[in-house]
Amino acid sequence: MQVSDGLYCLPLSVPAMGQINVIHPVVVVHLGQATLIDTGYPGNVPLIQQALEQQGLTLNEVTSIILTHQDIDHIGSLPALLEAIPHPVAVFATEGEKPYIQGDKRLIKVTPESVERAMANLPASVTEEQRQAFRNRLENPPKAPVTGLLEDGQVINGLTVILTPGHTPGHMSLYHAASKTLLAADAMVVAEGQLQGPIPAYCYDYPQAQQSLSKLTAFDVNKVICYHGGEFADNVNQRIAELAAEAGS
Repeated sequence: MQVSDGLYCLPLSVPAMGQINVIHPVVVVHLGQATLIDTGYPGNVPLIQQALEQQGLTLNEVTSIILTHQDIDHIGSLPALLEAIPHPVAVFATEGEKPYIQGDKRLIKVTPESVERAMANLPASVTEEQRQAFRNRLENPPKAPVTGLLEDGQVINGLTVILTPGHTPGHMSLYHAASKTLLAADAMVVAEGQLQGPIPAYCYDYPQAQQSLSKLTAFDVNKVICYHGGEFADNVNQRIAELAAEAGS
């Protein structure tokens, strides 16, 4: 869906183990160049391509990809996208996330213990073949080179970088000044129609993730797009201030 001029949200309904998980990558078109923000799970290229075409865009128009952080639902289709797009694509991330995205380090949340917990939580209906594929995806996540590093406050393709660590060490959010839209990635979520803070169970450092909310109060925001939950546009500045205050109390 088109959020504003040059800004598109791409809701992807991803089937996973008998359930549907909806995620929200974003595309920004600035000076004729399309930037894709986050790449979904492994195998999501057809969904991304279809979502782009519904907005009158194509994969061939994507010239850069920004990865907000290392989690597999954000980096999953990166290698396949780089193969599918017929020209070189710049890949941007923060310095803290680069080694994980490139495969130089193991994804920080993928430990032997977390893999076993995830396996144990699979529904009983999941077949042995699906179980093995799931384990392999966790233990051998996709990887690809990061060609450019982004820093706090940097402006790129019409977006201001906001370093919001906590969910992962180098997590970033982005601000689209032209439309006053905050692309929160996983710094916040929308749940039951309300903007909420970071989810403790999914954070590498939850207190740090809470502290990062205060940085978001510096921006004049009309809309938020969260990777999980999508768009929220109800008194956004006030709601972010409330969340930051609660985190600091």
